[in-house]
Amino acid sequence: MNVAQSSSPVWHPFTQHGLEQPFKRIVRTEGSSLIDEDGQRIFDGISSWWVITHGHRHPAITAAICEATNNFDQIIFAEYSHEPAEALAAGLIQLAPPGLTHVFYSDSGSTAVEVAIKMALGYFHHRDERKTRIVVMEHSYHGDTVGAMSVGERGVFNAPYQPLLFDVGRLPFPAPGQEQQTLDALEQLCRGGDVAAVLVEPLILGAGGMKLYHPSVLSEFAAIARRYGALLIADEVMTGWGRTGTLFACEQADITPDILCMSKGLTGGALPLAATLSKPEIFEAHRSTDRSRTFFHSSSYTANPIACAAALANLDIWRQEPVQARIAALAEMQSEKLARFRNDPRFSEVRQIGTITALDLATPTTGYLSDVGPRLRRLFRERGLLIRPLGNVIYLMPPYCSSAEELDRAYSAIDECADLIRSIDR
Repeated sequence: MNVAQSSSPVWHPFTQHGLEQPFKRIVRTEGSSLIDEDGQRIFDGISSWWVITHGHRHPAITAAICEATNNFDQIIFAEYSHEPAEALAAGLIQLAPPGLTHVFYSDSGSTAVEVAIKMALGYFHHRDERKTRIVVMEHSYHGDTVGAMSVGERGVFNAPYQPLLFDVGRLPFPAPGQEQQTLDALEQLCRGGDVAAVLVEPLILGAGGMKLYHPSVLSEFAAIARRYGALLIADEVMTGWGRTGTLFACEQADITPDILCMSKGLTGGALPLAATLSKPEIFEAHRSTDRSRTFFHSSSYTANPIACAAALANLDIWRQEPVQARIAALAEMQSEKLARFRNDPRFSEVRQIGTITALDLATPTTGYLSDVGPRLRRLFRERGLLIRPLGNVIYLMPPYCSSAEELDRAYSAIDECADLIRSIDR
């Protein structure tokens, strides 16, 4: 039965309960679909907030979770280790860009970023170097905990919490033709001598509007940071696990960051787990006979063995199944479906990287709070589609098992709903 939100005690994320209609309940997931309480099959066009990679309830991951529960629940990771965490760490180091040698577990993308920031600051602190500043890009998003908000774009998302946020250096977004301006700004900030780390979403800014930039810019970020003795942190929480066409986006720039954050697709999207990988010198700066140099960070569920088992199954899928071929096929289908909008005056900035596509609907109001976003979302939901525009920015980031027919439905709905919105707004 559909329960009105006013009678539910649940407070949903990114939801204005004063405006939203009652939510339907999902009773089952399967492949690229969510099945609701009325039996409607909904195409999950955004991979349930970018986490589902191979598809919902992949048999190998589901089986690994069930098997792990025969032996494990939660184990304190400050006192013991376990085989799923050890095997997963070894597997991640093998798959990640070369040179990353240590794995610190946490439980979400936000915490993976918080860990990375603390690693960077601890590294310089223990080396007695006064480098304490973090540099980020405008429009960036790195999570919703206090540290992650501090390094993200300031605005409506975090205005009430401004007194808690620390100051960071900000770079202009390297839009096409303006890349040198961004690189010059980074160089100028680094010349000050106090930059500890440059933190970036590699190749695409997600929640900031699906903004793309060239791999050569990422390469230059790494070179400038290295020249001035700063660390490069790559937030691959969204971009990792194939979304941009390669396993990690950093591969396209042929770089290894000093610290790499991952989550979302780490378990194929089945369970919450995150990992922050670092180069050896960052670990060694914290290793000592002096207990005050300990890396003081944890969460209660660090390296949960059931989640690690799910992630190990995900690694096996990448090794044993033609995942890269599926990604290439999905990217090609996405490109074919997107083509109809490339010269369409209703849209601008029609773009794609790997399996991700995005286009901006031409509307009088833009930005995340544009009312066109919720209106489009409702229209898509009525058509059995889970698509959550970022204001006037419509994007698709579907699971790798998505079919041509499902993509046809999604792009036909984008076409139809754009007309509906424009006709109402005239």
